Amino acid sequence: MCSLFAHQPQRDYESQTRSLRIGGHCTSIRLEMSFWDTLEEIAAKEEMTLAKFLGKLYQEVLDHHGEVNNFASLLRCSCLIYRSRAAAPELGDRQTLVLDAAE
Repeated sequence: MCSLFAHQPQRDYESQTRSLRIGGHCTSIRLEMSFWDTLEEIAAKEEMTLAKFLGKLYQEVLDHHGEVNNFASLLRCSCLIYRSRAAAPELGDRQTLVLDAAE
């Protein structure tokens, strides 16, 4: 089992810091390359640049919760949700119900 995790490409878990502007403020976010790759995939699927996608996500979380705590962690969790849905498409809307119930 450990070989599944130990043999992954080192590039996937190397960190990279990227600077961007969210809500008119400059900030930087440090994530592992695997997460950046997934976020770029999501943004492309939504037909947005990565910066525009991250800005939109930030604003939606702000609108929904009134604040955004630990945006980098939110991005990591978003990638996990995206990947889990891609891995189990047969769950369809049932998975959405489970995620909604967690709020």
